[in-house]
Amino acid sequence: MGTPRFAVAILEALVEAGHQVLVVTQSDKAAGRDRRLRYSQVKLAALKYRLPVYQPERISSPAALEALGGFQPELIVLAAYGQMLRANVIELPPLGCLNVHPSLLPRYRGPTPIPAAIMAGETETGVTVIRMDEGMDSGDILAQRRLPIAADDTSESLGEKLARLGASLLLETVPAWARGEIVPMPQDHSLATYTSLIRKENGRIDWRGDAVDIERRCRAYHPWPGTYTTWQGRILKVSPVQAVPEWRGGGEPGTVFLLGGQVGVVCGEGAVILQRVQLAGKKALSGPEFARGQRGLVGSILGH
Repeated sequence: MGTPRFAVAILEALVEAGHQVLVVTQSDKAAGRDRRLRYSQVKLAALKYRLPVYQPERISSPAALEALGGFQPELIVLAAYGQMLRANVIELPPLGCLNVHPSLLPRYRGPTPIPAAIMAGETETGVTVIRMDEGMDSGDILAQRRLPIAADDTSESLGEKLARLGASLLLETVPAWARGEIVPMPQDHSLATYTSLIRKENGRIDWRGDAVDIERRCRAYHPWPGTYTTWQGRILKVSPVQAVPEWRGGGEPGTVFLLGGQVGVVCGEGAVILQRVQLAGKKALSGPEFARGQRGLVGSILGH
């Protein structure tokens, strides 16, 4: 059971290890200006492998439960599926349900652990395989592996690393779990932290913030929802940026200035260098390229 890109590596690892797999993924969604139905990344991968695909609207509904029971699964593996599983599904397979979660549980439970870890300035994260219960990522831990977060990691690059790590860890865990060789370890719920859904408006940059936090936001929200500001009433996508926390030049937050041949922006604390920007309807450019083509940029205030 999975839906986005993160879950694809998990699916591929199971298939290539020789497991017989039924894929359960979210329903096709209308997207884009043409509102055409779009398949999930997991469904696209399943079709490539010619695997059966099941897409119930509600995974815990009586109809879905009957259909899943007909498949007689030995084990359910879940990776970023997007729906909560109830006891009627969790208890269906003899080996239970295992969840591959991209954080060092009990920290960063919930739907957005990867951007949350980057936003918090963590230098390390990891993947955890748990035996699922009805709570939010609260089940007993079967296996866990750590991974450093690089200074330039985005949610996209870190997600790909964690997906590969999770796939490897899962393949080690499943046979040992099936043989009864793993003793589940309860989580310390007093240490739990939670993440929440990210919305498009979360990508708007508030230049009154700290330069380091703004740089982290640009990394955490790449590729979605992206980070942006406004310039002359138009949307200006901004990412990546480089924080210059020691800068103390003063000025109103959002003011654009030249900093050693680069284009800087004053923040509430420090400044950032614009490494790449994209004005709505135009191609992406480096900060200096954009400034050369837009004479009024330097000295203007972004976000007004």
